[in-house]
Amino acid sequence: MRSGFLVIDKDQDFTSHDVVALARKSLKEKRIGHAGTLDPMATGVLVLGVGHATRLLSFITDGSKTYLAKIRLGSATNTDDGQGEIISVAQPEKIAAITDLEITQELAKRTGDILQRPSSVSAIKVDGVRSYKRVRDGEAVELEARPVHIFNQQVEKISRLDNFIDVEIEVTCSAGTYIRAIARDLGDTFDVGGHLTSLRRTHVGTFTIENSITSIDLKNGKEPKVMQLVDAVRSLFKIREITEDEEISIFYGRAIDENAENIHSDHQAAINSVGEVIAILEPRDGRLHPSIVFPKAEPK
Repeated sequence: MRSGFLVIDKDQDFTSHDVVALARKSLKEKRIGHAGTLDPMATGVLVLGVGHATRLLSFITDGSKTYLAKIRLGSATNTDDGQGEIISVAQPEKIAAITDLEITQELAKRTGDILQRPSSVSAIKVDGVRSYKRVRDGEAVELEARPVHIFNQQVEKISRLDNFIDVEIEVTCSAGTYIRAIARDLGDTFDVGGHLTSLRRTHVGTFTIENSITSIDLKNGKEPKVMQLVDAVRSLFKIREITEDEEISIFYGRAIDENAENIHSDHQAAINSVGEVIAILEPRDGRLHPSIVFPKAEPK
């Protein structure tokens, strides 16, 4: 089984499921999953785990993400993005009264730990049913606010056209942050409505657009390059080089001692003397416990 990661530069109008299906066909590998869904409207980094690497996708999903987004102030939609129906349009004088400085200041306030109400068309389940499905079925849904972290929110450009203001921003945020909600909330602050008109993800944790393959190229038969598991692991975790005896202990599910010089609060990757990824280790009670153990590679 081939194991590793594939970085896709997802094109517009592809679902994350579409991209997984294309990768399965291209690599002839059924065991493929993705880290962090991208809406069909969005483009950019979608990380796929292949083979045994699928067991590490949760570590990637839980990491920070960076987006380039364009917000339109002056109208609101029922989906908080450009693919929805317009439900309100602001009066021109209200738009004219908003200054660039006010926009920048309002966004600057929304950094750090904040409470954010997810968009009603998110995939969050309400009584076992996806919120977006309830909305499509005609139900009015308002989800509860939840804590997220905005590491940075930078205004790149502000453009004024007709009766709207377009605000281009770069956002680095925690998992669970909805950029559509940032657009909606900014519009609500000025009482003019706001929605997202474009979204591009440029980083997912340590994974970037560089060395990616587009979903269109994947669909057209271009062979993707899979990042080896060991290379990805070195970028994701602190490394614990293990001895042969420690490797045997790990395969039997036993904990190993922490190195005094390598004490770390996060998970660590165990790599043996020949450079194979053996396990992901979790620090607990002063020892390193195997939380994920990878099968031993078959001799070639």
